[in-house]
Amino acid sequence: MPTRPTPTERQRRLGAELRKMRLAAGRTTEYAAGLLGLDRTKVSNMEAGIRATSPERIRILASNYDCGDQAYIEGLVALADSRERHWWDQYRGVLPQGLLDVAELEWFATRLETLQTVHVPGLLQLSGYARAIFDSAIPSLPESEIELRVAQRLQRQQVLERPMPVEYIAYVHEWALRMQFGGLRTTREQLQHVCEMSDRVNVDVRVLPVGAGAFPGAGHAVLYASGVVPRLDTVQLDSAHGGEFTHADAQLTKYRAHIDWWNAKSCDSQASRDFIHAIIRDL
Repeated sequence: MPTRPTPTERQRRLGAELRKMRLAAGRTTEYAAGLLGLDRTKVSNMEAGIRATSPERIRILASNYDCGDQAYIEGLVALADSRERHWWDQYRGVLPQGLLDVAELEWFATRLETLQTVHVPGLLQLSGYARAIFDSAIPSLPESEIELRVAQRLQRQQVLERPMPVEYIAYVHEWALRMQFGGLRTTREQLQHVCEMSDRVNVDVRVLPVGAGAFPGAGHAVLYASGVVPRLDTVQLDSAHGGEFTHADAQLTKYRAHIDWWNAKSCDSQASRDFIHAIIRDL
């Protein structure tokens, strides 16, 4: 199988899991190479995500690494299946890879939870609001790229509307609701849309009031994407230079604790809608 010059985050994750499984079994790359009939470099490339592998090889490795978690193994097999093209592939080569990785992460997640401290969650944004966010980038983005980013962000929202929509819980800090991206009219329309979306069975918007005080994860936006098993969960963090992905056990444990705190301190669903409507009236 040929190597990939720029693996996706999903492909890198598969490689990282294969390496983690090998190390847990106390096996070497030479051992894995012997099992698969490959040279050591190809196994290293496979674990780096720059070389594709097959479901058969994953099952061979898992069996010989004494991994008995069948749900986990099938989750790895699903990660390896990249033959199908998806809607975000149309943006490959024209938008940053990180934006496509987020779309892919959301698409395959079994549950999504996010904390937003500056603006409303991307999966709930209207075009005018999203455009105002992208228009504030430094250095300035060309108009054509802004429109591409807006279009891609709106298409990401398919995960909430497809026949089997993902469960989505959005924790939004009060100040994120009061930030006026695009002006008063755009902000009012955006907040009304958030309330309407929160009426969906699969969407739960929870407001974290200013009165809750300091909170874990305050320094950045967080997306927690659940995998088919907890071992395949992923956390994505926003930063000025792009998204960062982490799936280390310690980090997953930390952010699960963050979510428990947000859940305990935020308003419930109906109180959150009332809170947002009160902000709309104040604008």
